[in-house]
Amino acid sequence: MDTVEPYLPPLASVAKEYTALTDVPVDLPTALFLRARLTGHPLPTSTSAGGSCHLLRAADGWTAVNLARPDDLAAVPALVALLSGAEGEPLQEAVKRTPAAEVAANAQLLGIAAAEHASASGPPVRSGRLGERSATVRDPAGLRVVDLSALWAGPLCARLLGLAGARVVKVESTTRPDGARAGSPAFYRWLHDGHDSLVLDFASGALAEVVAGADIVIEASRARALRRLGIHAEEFLAARPGRVWVSITGYGRDDDRIAFGDDAAVAGGLTGLDAQGDPVFAGDALADPVTGIHAAHATARSLADGGGELLSLSMSACAASLVPTPC
Repeated sequence: MDTVEPYLPPLASVAKEYTALTDVPVDLPTALFLRARLTGHPLPTSTSAGGSCHLLRAADGWTAVNLARPDDLAAVPALVALLSGAEGEPLQEAVKRTPAAEVAANAQLLGIAAAEHASASGPPVRSGRLGERSATVRDPAGLRVVDLSALWAGPLCARLLGLAGARVVKVESTTRPDGARAGSPAFYRWLHDGHDSLVLDFASGALAEVVAGADIVIEASRARALRRLGIHAEEFLAARPGRVWVSITGYGRDDDRIAFGDDAAVAGGLTGLDAQGDPVFAGDALADPVTGIHAAHATARSLADGGGELLSLSMSACAASLVPTPC
């Protein structure tokens, strides 16, 4: 908690604005730290609380490499070969001789979430009005939210909208269930409490019908992935006034780099310092809950302004928005 404390005032302001729009209080300590408490994660250091993401010293700074999936671990020898041309060398040694941006770029080429420390910038939310405003001011109460997202950021947004009275249905693929199900059952229940659950064969075409009945869609996919299923944010927004589409990605809707909460936080510079002045993780996958709160606020604000908007949230930029600008 002490490590992240300096970053909380800007996030507290976003949370207070959400409360002003919806009358729903946001418990920041719970939103940020509940998962770590429930799972018994140790305090993060240069290794993330979950153990998969590593802050590594590069030739000119620091980089985060997140080996969150079995395929990521299997790709480490290929990454080492790209960085050093040597076989069997420890990743940490290969990174030391390589510029941080180059490490991250090569890891991303192999599908590994990685980021140069404090490299992200830009607004946390970009909005574009692609549909008509509603004729009346709206709040989330009674609206139908279709949550296509997984893990933490999108589901936290859905939870906050549900607390404001929205009717939330979580939609998962029969072939790719939410990876958070493999984590803490208590945390998963907390995120999805009171939500309906729907499991579909996305290849059957049934997903398009479910999306068509929504007022708000939350997703965390590359845009082309949903387009292949015949689902287009632009068409969704144009079909009926007042709708909102929430797109959550690591670096923005037009950037195909992948990210998870820990490496996105590093990209935003949302880190602490150890006794030697080296960066350490400031908390458990902080870019996830930070983005979830930003997304809920942006959705409520859009509804109050009539909706019709595509909201593109960058997890790394949401993290960067909490970091004070150097004088």
